[in-house]
Amino acid sequence: MNISLSPRAALRRIISRVTESVVQERVKELLLAERGKPSASIFLPPIDVYQSDPQQPFMPYSTCSAADFYHPSFTAIARSMAIPPMLHRKFWEWAYIVHAAQSRGVVAPGKRALGFGVGTERMPALFAKGGMHVTATDAPQSVDQAQGWSSNGQYSSAIDSIPYGGILDRETFHERVHFEECDMNAIGEQFRDYDFCWSSCALEHLGSLQLGLDFVINSVEKTLKVGGIACHTTEFNLSSNDATVEDGPTVLYRRKDWEALITELRARGHHVDAFAIAPDAHFLDGYVDTVPFASTTPQNGPAHLKLELFGYACTSVGIIVQRGR
Repeated sequence: MNISLSPRAALRRIISRVTESVVQERVKELLLAERGKPSASIFLPPIDVYQSDPQQPFMPYSTCSAADFYHPSFTAIARSMAIPPMLHRKFWEWAYIVHAAQSRGVVAPGKRALGFGVGTERMPALFAKGGMHVTATDAPQSVDQAQGWSSNGQYSSAIDSIPYGGILDRETFHERVHFEECDMNAIGEQFRDYDFCWSSCALEHLGSLQLGLDFVINSVEKTLKVGGIACHTTEFNLSSNDATVEDGPTVLYRRKDWEALITELRARGHHVDAFAIAPDAHFLDGYVDTVPFASTTPQNGPAHLKLELFGYACTSVGIIVQRGR
């Protein structure tokens, strides 16, 4: 039986597969570079050579910055997820989420984590390695589609598509990680009392700017214990605080949208980390990737920290919220 995915689920699946392919392509690129074949037309400062002082703050800003990749903590997180450290904003998002969880002490035996739109992310395995019990979720199908998916084995393959190799063993992974469908626009009652929840570039695909903002608030107030931590990343419009993409399959958040969200969360009694856009302090911060993106063809660009979407220069932005009541 051939089961079709909903448009949003299909988009998430494509993004997840592209992300995972980046790892494989970048490994090939690194091997070529080791053989004396340059992987880019400009000098790309090697992360292991140009590492910054480990005493310097790690990820002090809310948006993707080249300096973050040259901090030893980024390399440590990348290795813990069994991926090579690379200059790609998707891996900045993963490191941002992992750093948020680790620095706040929620990665510990007995703690519970909830991931939204996980696709083929590596965080479920990493958090499970730390002793957490993880619920990994992705977009749901219709009832009929879900029945067919289960009957032909596609539902069980959802958990198997989450990478764990190089992080922890299969038995431990399946003991501590389980998969469920979850509509991010209507979070089910079963998703309650977690110590940590996260999403990586998922909330911009919920249909509109407002639906994504509503999701962040709901993730805090519906799924977390009081004191629990939520960490979400999404697309951020660097070109304008006015014009943007407000509705559709992919939306772009402006500074004023993010500041309004923070104000709302604080008014509802929650603690939100300070919001600050990273200064462009490195020459790679000024590089805006264009089609075909380095995310799909890494040889076409030296880095993928910023990109052009719908005519706007964009990057990744994150938010960290502690539930206050």
